[in-house]
Amino acid sequence: MHIRAASSIALAATIALAGSLLVTAPASAASHQGGLHLGKIQYDSPGKDTRTNASLNAEWVDIHNNGKSKLQLKGYKLKDNTGYTYTFGSYTIGAGKTVKVHTGKGKNASGDVYWNRGSYVWNNTGDKARLIKPSGKLQDSCSWTKSSKGTKNCH
Repeated sequence: MHIRAASSIALAATIALAGSLLVTAPASAASHQGGLHLGKIQYDSPGKDTRTNASLNAEWVDIHNNGKSKLQLKGYKLKDNTGYTYTFGSYTIGAGKTVKVHTGKGKNASGDVYWNRGSYVWNNTGDKARLIKPSGKLQDSCSWTKSSKGTKNCH
């Protein structure tokens, strides 16, 4: 009878210790990348690839400023594996804001800029988007494969 009681006390102590370790252990969830980074990419325009401007503009890359201050994007580049490059002109992105870079033609506005291309950029079967600082240093990148189903959440 004393052995069972000792075993029960030891088991209770072990459970209590394990529970306290779980409470004090840091969360293992990945933190959201700070600063300027690639967000979501719609690399496969929904529906049939018709090369119409509407279809081209349904292919886009979100660039998100998760920092605490606005950033001037002039000279930043967005590139694919082939070397197609979009270079930002004068564009300020606010803190906590996102700008969508559309492949097709359109008029730049707050939250949306246009590459003004007549053909698709992002490869549906796999590609890699790179955000490059004006200095030429890689800021962020995001790649996908065919199994990603048309969109990729980068962070």
